[in-house]
Amino acid sequence: MNKQDLIRKLSEKTDLTAKDCDKVITALGDVVRGQLKAGGEITIPEVGKLSVGNRAARNGRNPKTGESIQIQAKKVPAFSAAKALKDAVSA
Repeated sequence: MNKQDLIRKLSEKTDLTAKDCDKVITALGDVVRGQLKAGGEITIPEVGKLSVGNRAARNGRNPKTGESIQIQAKKVPAFSAAKALKDAVSA
């Protein structure tokens, strides 16, 4: 499902126009990015929780040369599915 499909589905399930649904999706993305950038987490009921995780520094290999390289530690987005979502997928 792409953004336009999502907008259409939301518009069908709510009293919002497609244009309003587009604004909501765009605003949701902005809010999620802002919250995670600040190091926080956000819970979307019946979907899951988005948070920031840490990936430790590690050794890697340059696939072109085979040379060993050091990959720096970094923050990564993490998603934990809610029980309702897990149940819906496994049903």
